[in-house]
Amino acid sequence: MNPTVDRLIRRDRAIVATGLLVVGALAWVYIFRLSREMDAMAEMALALPRMKPWSLPDFALTFLMWAVMMVAMMVPSATPMLLIFATVNRRRMVENTPVVRTGLFLLGYLAVWAAFSLGATLGQSGLHAAALISGPAVAVAPWLGGVLLLAAGLYQFTPLKNACLVRCQSPLGFIMTDWREGALGAFLMGVRHGTFCVGCCWVLMALLFVAGVMNLLWAAALAAFVLLEKVAPPGRAVSRLAGGLLITWGVWLIARAL
Repeated sequence: MNPTVDRLIRRDRAIVATGLLVVGALAWVYIFRLSREMDAMAEMALALPRMKPWSLPDFALTFLMWAVMMVAMMVPSATPMLLIFATVNRRRMVENTPVVRTGLFLLGYLAVWAAFSLGATLGQSGLHAAALISGPAVAVAPWLGGVLLLAAGLYQFTPLKNACLVRCQSPLGFIMTDWREGALGAFLMGVRHGTFCVGCCWVLMALLFVAGVMNLLWAAALAAFVLLEKVAPPGRAVSRLAGGLLITWGVWLIARAL
């Protein structure tokens, strides 16, 4: 490899990695501050969300919370894909081939998670209306938490989970089979990769309701597992092991609640 090209590739990857680190850190800071504010509101005995119907600002703020949470949790697991994307772009620049912007790919990826965030907000609104969530952490009743854990555990063994996980575990394979040219192509590639990522992780993200959407340790644990599942060599084994543990935990919670 040309030493100059190798140096430029390392520089590009460092820039992308640093940018993702900053974005992720800012998202976690926002979530941390929001969690503290919700705790303070509960301590001051202000109106809890379950005590009154949601207004449009309530819905908008909850959507923003979910969207930022997904950035904080999912950007780390997308980093290998984005680093390879930056590498491919640098090689294209050396070969005088039009560059497909990494930022547009990331925008498409996050657009899919924004759509998921809208669905999660609607789900939280429904749980709120049915009085099935409570407390500043925004957690569901134990029996419902058990149902979510059981569903997430069973999903780990489904063909859909496996198909999406395989695509997420092979960034280079995705580049080779799904490459598209131009700005729109970059965005659509991000949307497609984000779709596989949502297909892989959407039930795991629903587990935020088990220990509380605003439970930052729980959110960090889920984010770490998603990253491990995608980058660890025995990723499928990790997925199945987690599925078994989630099923056991879910059955235990349901039995205890009954």
